[in-house]
Amino acid sequence: MSEDQSLQEDESLQPAVDSEAELLLADEVGQEAEWEEVPPVLDLAPEEPKPAEDLSARLTGALLKAEEYRDQSLRTLAEMENLRRRTEKEIGDTRKYAVEKFARELLVVLDSLELGIQAAAGDTPEVVKLREGSELTLKQFITVLEKFNVQPIEALGAKFDPALHQAMTMQESDEEEPNTVVKVFQKGYTINERLLRPAMVVIAKRKA
Repeated sequence: MSEDQSLQEDESLQPAVDSEAELLLADEVGQEAEWEEVPPVLDLAPEEPKPAEDLSARLTGALLKAEEYRDQSLRTLAEMENLRRRTEKEIGDTRKYAVEKFARELLVVLDSLELGIQAAAGDTPEVVKLREGSELTLKQFITVLEKFNVQPIEALGAKFDPALHQAMTMQESDEEEPNTVVKVFQKGYTINERLLRPAMVVIAKRKA
């Protein structure tokens, strides 16, 4: 076979090879196109507008609910504040009047000491010493009670006060105004300005 014939055969085969390569390339491109993900279809249709009456009703309901919550919060805060004040008052009263019962019992001893001083009326050295010692003890006793805000009620010559005095009897008098305390049987006392024991007194009245 001559060289010219060989060249002609090669040239005749070349287009067939090129056509086959193009077909393979087209198949690969088609497969890649099939593998690509299809983007989701978005629903861009506009929402139907809600009626104005529906929105107004929902707004009114929300406002009413907010007002209800606000009222409940204010009530809760008020109750907590009242509870705090009551607790503070109870704690303060407990501290102020913790010795009230004990002080009331001591008043009996104080009365006995005062009666003993009044009975020591002699002038002998022994009686004088006893009276002076008792008076010093009484003074110390009263000082201790004053530290706990226990104060005597000055009843003699004062107007009768049922909150502080207990009337034992009435006595006719031209010198004193009616309802004036003219005699004290037993002293009264207060603790932190609260009545600890009323004073037992005799009050004046006009003569018939």
